[in-house]
Formats: sequence, structure tokens, C-alpha cells
Amino acid sequence: MSRAGGVRQGIGLFALVCLLVLTGCASLPESSAPQALGTIERAPTSAGPPPPEPGRDPDLLVGDFLGASADPTNRHAAARQYMRDETAGEWNDEASITIVDRPDTLRESRTGDRATYVVRARKVGELGRDGAYRAVDGMLENKIEMSKIDGEWRITDLPDGVVMDSASFVSTYQRYVLYYFDSSAQLLVPDPRWISVPRGQLTERLVGLLSGGPQPGIAGVVRNLLAPPTAVRSPITKAENDPGEVGVGIGGVRIDFGGIATLDQRGRELLAAQVVTTLSRADILGPYVLLADGKPLDERFANGWSAADVDQFSAATAGQNKIGLHALRNGTLVQVTPDGIVAPSGAFGEATNLQSVGISSDGQFVAAVADTGRPAPEPGRTLLIGNYGAGAFGVVEAASIARPSWTMDGGAAWTVLDEQRVVRAVTDRATGNVSLQDVDTSALFEGAGAPRPPITEVVVSRTGVRAALIADGKVYVAVIERRPDGRYALTSPLPVAIGLSTPAVSLSWVTGDTLMVAREGNVDPVFTVSIDGSQFTPVTSQNLTPPVRVVTATQSTQYVADSRAVLQLQTADPTRTDRFWREVPGLTGEGVVPVLPS
Repeated sequence: MSRAGGVRQGIGLFALVCLLVLTGCASLPESSAPQALGTIERAPTSAGPPPPEPGRDPDLLVGDFLGASADPTNRHAAARQYMRDETAGEWNDEASITIVDRPDTLRESRTGDRATYVVRARKVGELGRDGAYRAVDGMLENKIEMSKIDGEWRITDLPDGVVMDSASFVSTYQRYVLYYFDSSAQLLVPDPRWISVPRGQLTERLVGLLSGGPQPGIAGVVRNLLAPPTAVRSPITKAENDPGEVGVGIGGVRIDFGGIATLDQRGRELLAAQVVTTLSRADILGPYVLLADGKPLDERFANGWSAADVDQFSAATAGQNKIGLHALRNGTLVQVTPDGIVAPSGAFGEATNLQSVGISSDGQFVAAVADTGRPAPEPGRTLLIGNYGAGAFGVVEAASIARPSWTMDGGAAWTVLDEQRVVRAVTDRATGNVSLQDVDTSALFEGAGAPRPPITEVVVSRTGVRAALIADGKVYVAVIERRPDGRYALTSPLPVAIGLSTPAVSLSWVTGDTLMVAREGNVDPVFTVSIDGSQFTPVTSQNLTPPVRVVTATQSTQYVADSRAVLQLQTADPTRTDRFWREVPGLTGEGVVPVLPS
């Protein structure tokens, strides 16, 4: 990552992303397609991995070994070649996998036939056996002992577990996303994994991981239709039953499921949505011929499913902006129209004391934070709820209230009172009544490395399964859990964007697995980061005048408010990847804030 004022911030993770940018293709602002990590074994090739270079000096051989450790084929056979036979047989490569940044190899001692080295490096990530990545921060120190055996230096003792340097890591792995359903079975929920398999085995591996279930953090809040007794009952082939190179080029995919007698037509459609979306977004081409005990899973799609057939389950489709860009200007809610800036009718378009606003995805409801005008110790902020273009009423007062964030269905607006109390303002559409519910955050602050107050922002994902938050200037992604009594809790927090040198100040969901974040300072004031922390990508600062105060985004549009105006991210040329920020006409001034529907 970059350096500012001599402060180091997550160098390993930034190095990983730089390599990703060089090797991938962009789909998000300044963001390349993730290059992945994983622990999945790959089928051996006839040639096998290249052996260690004959006569290699032990100082250099340790570096070669770390590079070879990135190849998981046949239980890291490439890395085991650097060990004596006994050590290779005893080494447990499944104990752990750690990704490090630019390891230093320090010679501790060396004689004619023995040598000891210490490998020191900053840890940037850990990888589970299921391909789940977790961003970490800390130092690694491993001791490696070597001996000369039959004239060649080989490793004779080392700790269990795999250590990969990030450069080798990104050349071996690729990131894919599995999809499960939210608890209401309405929207697909992303579950990123990092795996390494040949292209011809990718389809089988993804379906296998999908059937293995979601990561533990979200397992209790999502549904998996590809779970026992449902299973793949025969080898996966191309659509015409050709077994060779499934998922490579054209030819489609044919999968025959068993054990689905309990699934009704809706359940079968959900199963198809999980499988088709997972495969199509991994660039495995259809048609996707899905069978149940040899017969079509759904007669409507006997000739195969396409990605478009299940697009209605995409949160991106459901969350498309239908009401356009709004903004706060001089404390008033305004709308950006082709004819200029207009204030909507009703309380929010007439107010002059609004500090922040959230609009529901369908444009029907508005939650706004207003200045009460009362001096301390009286509460300085009030949360207002109302219909768009109509009246509003106060729900709660506090010394500070964070920018509201609506759930996809417009049923509740989330916010934070006094930087520590997370609440939901629940709207009853039938009666118009609003009730305030506290969100249980006790699990949020448990354990080492857990978030700590102040919480300055909470933004609910479009699927309602996760929430992104800024706590003590750091960025986390937590799971939203609904308890049996109907109450909600934030659990399983994961840190992302580890090592920032300046505090984060605003964030927004771009896609279901990517956030856009604004932070203090002039260096990389806006960036995107994946929800597992594995991909940090600075967004261009061209035309920005820091500090950047607010960011709001969807997959198709991204806006920020800097010190002088609201700006939208633009592409200079559709055939190029360079970006710049363009000022939105009519939205100038240091107090103007962009507003997109939640």
C-alpha cells in the first residue's frame, strides 16, 4: 500500500492488489477482477512441478521454496521437493495457510553442511481449507533448518503449515463467488472463495464447494438448496453429455441432481439460481442443463437455463436506482433532474436543518437526521421518518445520529445513536407507525481485534445479510442475525482494509461483496475493498479536492462529496480503464452531500 507521512499501511495487501490490477480485468472503479487464493488440490500434470535448481545456494533456495509453496497441487508437492524425504513425509501442509508480504530471509547460522534461516514477514491474510480468506495483521517468524544431502541443500526441519508470499500467491489462485439465499429466499447472497484448479475442473470444484455450505459466519442466516439430501448424483458433463473439459469454452454444463423429492417448483428454481449464478459469474458458459434423477429439474427449462432466467434473484437487479440522484443542499433534500435541481414537496424538501438522509430503494420512505438547534447538554440531533413528498415526524433524539441506511424492502432504517447504540426504526406500511428497536451489539465487541466504539456509520447490504460499519475509524463487515424473538443482532465482525494510516469516514456498498470507502487525508482518499479484505484497490483521485466527506455508490454509479462539490466517477473512454471524477452540475459547496436510495 502507499506510504503517507512515513506511515506504513498494509503494504502486503496493497502489493497483492497491485499484482491483481496487472493481471486482471476491471469491472469496478479502478478495480481488477480478483485473482484468487485457495487450498483446493489440483490434478497433477504429467510433467509435474519443476524440481529445485541443482547446486542452488541455501540462501536462495529458501526463497524458491516459498514461491513453490503457492502451488497446492498434490498436497503441495512442488514445495515438498525442497525437503528431505523424511521431512516431506512429516510436514503437515493442512495445518494453516498464511499469506505474507515480501518475506525477509535471515541467515542465523551456517556451516559446511548445515544452515539455519529465519523467515520474517508481515502477515496479510489467512486462508481456510474451504478457500475462505481472512485479512489479518501481524508478524510471522518461522525457523527453517537445512542440511546438505547428496550434495544438494534440502530443508530438514520447518513448522507445519504453508507460508506463501503474495507475489507467488496471486499467480496461482483466483477468486470466485458462491451464492446462497437470504433467509426469506428472495435474494442471492455472495460468499467469496479463493481456489486453485485447472479450468477443466473448475465447474466440479465450484459445485462441490456450493454443496459444502456457506462460511460459518453466515451459515445461520442463509439458505442452501444444494444441501443433503440434495446432491449431485453423477459426473458433471457438458450439455450434450460430453465428459471432457467441462466449463472450458462453449458446450455448456449438465448436472444431474438426486434427493430433491422434497423440493417444490419454487425450491427447484432457487436451486437452479444458486448453481447458475455461481457458474455464470465464474465465466463458465451455459446453457446449464439441470436434471433431477435424469429428468429436467424444471420442464420450462428442459433445454437448459441461462443467467437471465434467474436474474430476478440478484440483489443488483432488485436494487437498481429507480428514483435518481438526490442530495442535501443547505439542509434541504433536493433531486437532480434533467431540468436541473428541484426540491420535492413535503417536509424533507422544505426543511433547512437536515444533516444526512437515507431514502428507501423504492423511493417511498425517507429517514433524515435533523439539527434540533438546541445547545448541549440537550440532544442536538433528531431522527425523522416520513413518506417521500409528505410529512415527517420525530422518532428519537440523541447527541449524534449516524446517516440512516434502509433495508431493501423499506421496512426499517438503521442508524447509530451517540456513536454506540445501533437501532432500527421499523416502519409498518399498513398503519404508518414507526417503532424503535435496539440492535444487540454485544457479540460485536467480543474477542481480540473486535470493533470498538465510536461507531460512526452502519450501512446494511442490499441482501440484508451483512452490514458494513466504521468503528474507531476502521472498517468492518458484520453479519445481521435475526433472533427467534424478532430482534436483530450484529455478529461475526471481520476487519477489512487493515492497516489504514488514516481513519475511514464514510462507506457504501458497491456490490454484494465490495465496498467503497472514503477516508481522511490526501493519499488514496477513496478506495474499494472486498468483504473478506483480500482486495484493496485505490480509486483515482483525479479532480478530487480532499478531504472526501461522503461516498454513496451502486454497481453502476459512484458519487462522493469532497471539500467543494459532489462528484461522479467517470470513464474517460469506454475502451480504456482510466477514470476521473466529474462535478455534478448544481451540487457545489462544502455542505452538499449526495444521496442514493439504499
